[in-house]
Amino acid sequence: MIDLQECRKEIDAIDDEIIRLFEKRMKVSEAVAEYKINTGKQVLDPEREQAKITALRKKAHGEFNTLGAQELFQQIMAISRKRQYQLLTKNGIEEERDYEMVDRLPLENVNVVFQGVEGAYAYAAMRAYFGENINSHHVKTWRDAMEEVSGGRADYAVLPIENSTAGIVADIYDLLTEYELYIVGEQLLPVDHVLLGVPGASMEDVREVYSHPQGLAQCSKFLEAHPEWKSIKVENTAYAARKVHEDQDKAKAAIASREAGQVFGLSILTENICNNGQNVTRFIIVSSRPVYEKESGKISICFELPHESGTLYNMLSHMIYNGLNMTKIESRPIPGKTWEYRFFVDFEGNLEDSAVKNAIRGLKAEANRMRVLGNYKAINTEIQRG
Repeated sequence: MIDLQECRKEIDAIDDEIIRLFEKRMKVSEAVAEYKINTGKQVLDPEREQAKITALRKKAHGEFNTLGAQELFQQIMAISRKRQYQLLTKNGIEEERDYEMVDRLPLENVNVVFQGVEGAYAYAAMRAYFGENINSHHVKTWRDAMEEVSGGRADYAVLPIENSTAGIVADIYDLLTEYELYIVGEQLLPVDHVLLGVPGASMEDVREVYSHPQGLAQCSKFLEAHPEWKSIKVENTAYAARKVHEDQDKAKAAIASREAGQVFGLSILTENICNNGQNVTRFIIVSSRPVYEKESGKISICFELPHESGTLYNMLSHMIYNGLNMTKIESRPIPGKTWEYRFFVDFEGNLEDSAVKNAIRGLKAEANRMRVLGNYKAINTEIQRG
């Protein structure tokens, strides 16, 4: 009969020896970092690491131990790199970056663009973030809004990026990688859809309902209760309200905001139609200037990875190891690369923080492509409902 206590004592002794050897190895790793600091050599040497892993695999016995040895030493090497990144930062070896820190963003007498028309939720988000002392104009599509900022015709654009019910706005994520624009702020806005019709119309008159695809999705349960209605997708909830106003047809209704109803002189046929009573849309504020406010505490990045096992874990470990709190991760397919994805991550931090510098250094070094999309603060995290 095997003595469990004796086995545990033996494991404890082996673990003590592993710790001693691990710390000895890290000591040597620090000497390697000093050499790289003095010579400017890159921390990551993929050819050297792959050759080392191949050699170590051959020293293990059996298929299970071979794979285990590979995983063990991959992690040891990853930890070694993280320590080297820390020492580079500690010794003032800063990476070049485009971002400039400012005390406060200029938010008055600026030009702001939004997609849709007056009465759209983007319009309401713009007013909530900037106030009234701005020059604003609207465009037809989200791409048009990006073009306005990229071309210098607007200082900022207000764009929806996710909804608490319908999920992410995938097109915005794709546009963020296509345009060299930067997230400088965000605004949370409660979505309180109502069903709007022309004055004098009633629920019994309705045959067609117009709204943005997200608006229809956010009120899907309400619409399912009226299978006789035809749901028609349009570019924006406010466009839907405008169409109902222009057509003056009692059979047509719009799912939109109360504000859109007021703008276009429509009546509320029914309210409280959202699937989720706490439905909220997050809007981002983008600029052509790579700036961030001193008190910013949220960072958005995107990166592409080698199409290999374990690469996503290795990337996220830079945040874990540096004690950074990741708040969101999304993926989008990379055009032209079958089954390969671009990842979008939000985490807490400021670009001046040492931990953030360490993590970003590691992410940039080990990703195929990595970009900081913005460092910003949430302006309205407490949603107030009327």
